[in-house]
Amino acid sequence: MKKTLFYLAAVVVLMTGGQALAAEATGAIDVNSAYVWRGITFNDGLVVQPSIDVTSGGFGINVWGNYDVGDYDNTLDDNEFSEIDITPYYGFSLQNVEIELGLAEYLFPAGEDGTRELYASLGWPVLGGLSLGLAAYCDVDEVDGWYGNLSASYGLDVTDALGVEVSAAAGLADTDFAEAYGGDDGGWYDYCFSLKSAYTVSDALSLEASINYSDTLDKDVLPDDVVDTNLYGGISVAYTF
Repeated sequence: MKKTLFYLAAVVVLMTGGQALAAEATGAIDVNSAYVWRGITFNDGLVVQPSIDVTSGGFGINVWGNYDVGDYDNTLDDNEFSEIDITPYYGFSLQNVEIELGLAEYLFPAGEDGTRELYASLGWPVLGGLSLGLAAYCDVDEVDGWYGNLSASYGLDVTDALGVEVSAAAGLADTDFAEAYGGDDGGWYDYCFSLKSAYTVSDALSLEASINYSDTLDKDVLPDDVVDTNLYGGISVAYTF
């Protein structure tokens, strides 16, 4: 834990040193009906997920937490943080392709072993509001496996302040990743359909509501017994300063 905190402090200093005036921070609070990650149900009840994202000159760091309002299947304590993620990253554009490289540090305050993933993501507009995405995550610690995600989204501006987006995504995992989360084999992992609506209150303040449906693509890769929740949604408030 001390090593992680030292690492985080070093990243913040390197990112903001000499560029503090150019840094931008966005704080957000999400309230969701469940916590579902890559098709896996971590909590099928109410959760609060605060985050802060600081960027400067292409570099950024995101700190995100999951606070369980209720317990889940006697495996989580209510009214406690069960997870905190720290993710330094670097984003840039190559022609019209948005590229992001980063390292996600997963911490579990309840005492479970944490892990970390290296990742790379690509996003590019195709036509009008249609965009495609590709991301790859390689666990370099506890799991030592990889997970990939293909996505497509279509966004539409209803008014200057209101926008809607529909998206679909599918995941693919190798055997090591699948086995770490209860599966028997690698292959197509999960899928998710999402509908989001975002409203810009001001240059700094925005609101968002979402509803999602996810499930397993192959029960040998992502078994049913870790998929308790399929339909879930929530609201989010974000403020940039």
